[in-house]
Amino acid sequence: MSQPVTDAVPVEVRHDLAQVPLAPPSRTSGVLEVFRRRYLLRLMVRREIKARYAGTAFGLAWSYINPFTRFLTFYFVFGVLLGRGMGLQNFAIHLFAGMVLVTYFTESVTAGTRSLLSNKGVIGKMAMPRELFPVASMLVSLWHAVPQLIILVIACVLTGWWGDGPLWVPDVVGMGAALLGFLLIMVYGTAAGLMFSCINVIFRDFQRIVQTFINIVPFTVPMMYPYHLIADGDRIPIKYHDLYVANPVAEAVMLIQRGFWYPTCDGPCAVDPVTGATLPNFVDDLYSRGFIMLGIGLVLLAMGQFVFSRLEKTIPERL
Repeated sequence: MSQPVTDAVPVEVRHDLAQVPLAPPSRTSGVLEVFRRRYLLRLMVRREIKARYAGTAFGLAWSYINPFTRFLTFYFVFGVLLGRGMGLQNFAIHLFAGMVLVTYFTESVTAGTRSLLSNKGVIGKMAMPRELFPVASMLVSLWHAVPQLIILVIACVLTGWWGDGPLWVPDVVGMGAALLGFLLIMVYGTAAGLMFSCINVIFRDFQRIVQTFINIVPFTVPMMYPYHLIADGDRIPIKYHDLYVANPVAEAVMLIQRGFWYPTCDGPCAVDPVTGATLPNFVDDLYSRGFIMLGIGLVLLAMGQFVFSRLEKTIPERL
């Protein structure tokens, strides 16, 4: 006996919005969500760059003028008045290589701290990942570091052509070290921007506290003075040496100096002007310490994201 054929009953598909859980339109997945929305990030970066030069006559030229004049000031004071490089070859390259990353870090932290307050009008009108603003500030600071890097490359080339040292030829290890230095500043600058931007909304004086500590940063890295002044233990107790080199900005500065300053030296880069003895250029285990600090920076970035996620709910009502 054949079974009677019956029409299949279609399963009813319910389009019921009541079954969809409610979520705020600005809900994010943290920093990763910012890079997923790259279009918004590009718009924000362009907006901040245009705002920085709005109404100026020289525009982008200020990205070259400011670091160059700052370099001349530091070089005259620390290189000419206070010892002509303190036993270093090509002290100007040593100084300016450090300035590139120190300036990048200070601008990233300062702009990241102010980023939410500076964009309170956008935050109140549009639903977007709020991590976008400190990340965009870090990228804008990186964009402004490019002209300084160009000046540094030109200075290295001219030093080899017109100076007494060898022709500057970048090596793979040195360029890798410089790239690692930039990665350190990117990670630590973003982590600080995430944490400090929320705190600054709650406690408005916090940006002044940050600026106070930022002003100290250039003197805590081997930029205006050589590393061997810290390593010899004569000027500061040797027990503070490990604390000094634990500074990720100091590590990043030595990494970029390895990439740009070190290849310009003819023989030992640092020599005792009295005894003629070779002096250390960088901390021991420079590369391994750099990767360890990068790992620590990623942990701090996760902590910064956690702090931001906990505090961002109070941002709109406090802006």
